[in-house]
Amino acid sequence: MTVDPVRWGGAAAFVAAYALMCLGLLRTRRAMRKDSGGAHADWLVAYASQTGTGEALAGHTVATLRTGGLSARALSVEQLDEATLRGAARILFIASTYGEGDAPDSAARLARLLDQPGMALGQLHYALLALGDSSYANYCGFGRRLDAVLQARGAQALFARVEVDRGRGAAIEAWLHHLSHLAGTSDAPDWSAPGYGHWRIAARRLLNPGSAGAPVYRIDLLPAEGDLPAWEAGDLVQVSAPGDPDYPREYSIASTMAEGRLSLLVRLHVRDDGSVGLASGWLCREARDSAPVLLRVRQHSRFRIGGNAGRPLILIGNGTGIAGLRAHLKSRVDAGQARNWLVFGERNAAHDHFCADDIAAWHQAGMVDTLSLVFSRDGAAERYVQHALAAQAAQLRDWVAEGAAIYVCGSLHGMAGAVHETLESVLGGDTLAMLDESGRYRRDVY
Repeated sequence: MTVDPVRWGGAAAFVAAYALMCLGLLRTRRAMRKDSGGAHADWLVAYASQTGTGEALAGHTVATLRTGGLSARALSVEQLDEATLRGAARILFIASTYGEGDAPDSAARLARLLDQPGMALGQLHYALLALGDSSYANYCGFGRRLDAVLQARGAQALFARVEVDRGRGAAIEAWLHHLSHLAGTSDAPDWSAPGYGHWRIAARRLLNPGSAGAPVYRIDLLPAEGDLPAWEAGDLVQVSAPGDPDYPREYSIASTMAEGRLSLLVRLHVRDDGSVGLASGWLCREARDSAPVLLRVRQHSRFRIGGNAGRPLILIGNGTGIAGLRAHLKSRVDAGQARNWLVFGERNAAHDHFCADDIAAWHQAGMVDTLSLVFSRDGAAERYVQHALAAQAAQLRDWVAEGAAIYVCGSLHGMAGAVHETLESVLGGDTLAMLDESGRYRRDVY
């Protein structure tokens, strides 16, 4: 057997780079554990939030406790380490559920900790606010599971779990009533969700005429009065539709502030009987240009670029998930950051290649370093985005070794789960967990 020194040298270089990456991730993980101890507080308010509501309620909970003179601080559950969990006397948990009982991505570390054998929490007094949506079968599924696990570990509930359906105020008021008793004050600050602003539709365009799938529209909006509110790539909006004002729908923002309009990609939901969804039907077909659109911008801190701004970026998504990825790409292009890899999948290239002109221009200009497009109905061997990732496993490992962050946007069931399994297979479960804990693996899935 002959030894090719060039090939062996390349292999050695890759192994060295991958080892350095793992060492860097391990150091980041240790640093996060050290920092999670933070400033001392008698009360911890730990939130597992997917799109920001839980985080906002955590801040309000801290403010209520402090009104009564208690020492309190809020932190994401991803900052809870074993020492903090075992040593804490009082934790108030705010646990969001999305989809069919799924936990927010930020809760993965907490789940691993609570699954450890011998994790006894007899010293812990806790309360739990569970956020959910009763239209799903597993209503408040994550909050209920967390409550059961804490009790099984010996933790003692301060009061019964409070469940909030679609952000309704009565349950939140019950939570605040309990907090007022804990804080010994009747002067707790009032809670109110951010108000809706009045917007108007500036343009609406069908993106996939002739598609075998449901129609997808790009909808550009402007405030009815005043300037655009501030947002960043990765943020969301909530839209209150006239037919169901108590149940706002969330959409990823597809544009940047610099473009002067807030853009959404909305897929028309068509039921089996031919009727359309209340929110998507109204936005895509029924709302006239002059009709007021009740909308509020929501910060989505877990999908913002944050500390990943200087890193190479791997963007993975399908369908209307290209909206959140497009906003990130546009921000990167404007900032002159060219190390971007887009993996996108849909049905047919001829009909369903959303944002095709932008993507092609950015790729031609060198701002999208690598472009992996997968169209499942075009007969290609690589049918879905996870197959494209697996086929480019060596490049994926190279990019991660060079410090890349991974952002996934699109459908939770099917795409996101399959992509996660592929990332675990290619990178290894421990590496993917460390990417998650260091903020280099982020998802906006629905």
